[in-house]
Amino acid sequence: MYGDRRQILSVMDINKVLSLLPHRYPFLLIDRVLEFEKNHRLLAIKNVTYNEPFFNGHFPIRPVMPGVLIVEAMAQATGLLAMESNPETNTETSIYLFVGIDKARFKRPVEPGDQLEIEVFQKGMKRGIGIFSGTAKVDGKIAATADIMCTARDFAA
Repeated sequence: MYGDRRQILSVMDINKVLSLLPHRYPFLLIDRVLEFEKNHRLLAIKNVTYNEPFFNGHFPIRPVMPGVLIVEAMAQATGLLAMESNPETNTETSIYLFVGIDKARFKRPVEPGDQLEIEVFQKGMKRGIGIFSGTAKVDGKIAATADIMCTARDFAA
């Protein structure tokens, strides 16, 4: 019974997130990691504000976070899960790349003032490609789901 319990490790603040992800404003879409289980699961948040640059054009009458950016937030969360689970593979010249998406579904709009909860699970690895499932929620209600594939690449010159 107790052998199956996973240890939930400490949260990652924005400084830890910045140390792992190469993304920066306006494309960094993770503000904090609330829960992390090595090689299994990560729960992160994105605070959605009216000041986000995409809201000027999407849509001026009723601002809605673009679905592709919700999926990108899920992909960034998978990168954090993979990199923190395997720190020995992280180098200054490595980048975790988004290589595929399947079964993306959008259930409700995400608007300014919402806090997006992004939960990703590692489903497996195949030929160096991580396979993950992701869910984005607002107030406990599903906003989007997707299966995401990512891989690490070293861009040393």
